[in-house]
Amino acid sequence: MTTRRTFIMNSSLVAATILTFPSLAFTMSKKEIGLQLYTLRDELLNNVKTVLEKVAAAGYVTVETYGFSIKDQFWGLSPVELKKILDANNLKAISGHYGIGSFLANGNTTELKAAIEAAKILKSEYLTIPWVDPPFRNNIDDYKKIASRLNEAGKMCQKAGLKLAYHNHDFEFENYNGLTGYDILLKETDHDLVFFELDLYWVVRSEKNPLQLFKENPGRFKMWHVKDMDKLKPALNTEIGSGSIDFKPIFKEIQRSGMKHFFVEQENNFVINSFESIKTSCDFISNNLI
Repeated sequence: MTTRRTFIMNSSLVAATILTFPSLAFTMSKKEIGLQLYTLRDELLNNVKTVLEKVAAAGYVTVETYGFSIKDQFWGLSPVELKKILDANNLKAISGHYGIGSFLANGNTTELKAAIEAAKILKSEYLTIPWVDPPFRNNIDDYKKIASRLNEAGKMCQKAGLKLAYHNHDFEFENYNGLTGYDILLKETDHDLVFFELDLYWVVRSEKNPLQLFKENPGRFKMWHVKDMDKLKPALNTEIGSGSIDFKPIFKEIQRSGMKHFFVEQENNFVINSFESIKTSCDFISNNLI
């Protein structure tokens, strides 16, 4: 018989185990595997409902949206309509990639305000900036301007009950006399207002070490893009576990990273088809990484 005393003792043992092996805290509390829907961009244009049904059937429980615009919304669906389809498939849009180039360029808030409203309707936690156009990222001063604008956007998101995140590619790691653009973004953004979604593929492609980034900036990388690199053609992606990136040591540093959510992404080079690829990636992560 389980008494209150034995229950407390057993609970204490579990807590002690998690403290001893911190990576287990993620594994034991939730097994959420997310998908960046850009992976299925061609398919989504044909039938959003069917695609999201297949995403859920493949084992995913969270998604990250992309492609919202004031004119076309989400692939022709309003945020309310998309939320209904997500709910029907028990999917949560934890984050979304929203293009707010006009705000980063000149402070125009029209796109940003529309993105915030869409993210709120989807009940997302993060509004993520996926890209900075080339004319606005040519030197250290440009990155300082971007950091300042990110802080402003972060305040707007915070007031709306959202968190702002920034997603990297490779251009942020270009060196400017010993500093990279990413160095500036990490240094000059407010830790309480601006978070980072680390795209692991682009970090490795840039010949940087994710583990070193975690060590130097603990807790700042609340989300990851888990995207593998083809062994023969680094410019191409591949299914998770089939490429050249060793994700095991990276996943062991979840706590130091600060990661709360991650999303599989594969932009190209699908084996058989994209649906088979996302299932292969999900299975590998579930069986080997978390």
